[in-house]
Amino acid sequence: MTVLLVALGAAVGAPLRYLVDRAVQSRHDTVFPWGTLTVNTVGSMILGFLAAAPVSGPVMTLLGTGFCGALTTYSTFGYETVRLVRDGATTYAVLNALGSVAAGLGAAWCGMAVALALAP
Repeated sequence: MTVLLVALGAAVGAPLRYLVDRAVQSRHDTVFPWGTLTVNTVGSMILGFLAAAPVSGPVMTLLGTGFCGALTTYSTFGYETVRLVRDGATTYAVLNALGSVAAGLGAAWCGMAVALALAP
């Protein structure tokens, strides 16, 4: 059952990641990976919310592991940062690395704060 929940969450998260990434990136005429930054930040906020909310194990498996795991993408973040360095866009690479970590941590904290504020 656990594997099925992960797969179901991922079946929604992965295509959504692709669609959001492409939609965001198509609106920016730059090599900076705005799409990946967006999905990783949103996924961090959702996961932060789930971590602080009183959700059951199966809900966390479906949404936290499956959906957020497929929505966010550390491998693409790493690849895009290395690609920026390789292409000579070192400033963008540094901004991407620092900005992604800061945005992800900040978004997770905000998600947790919202969950705790909504808790009875």
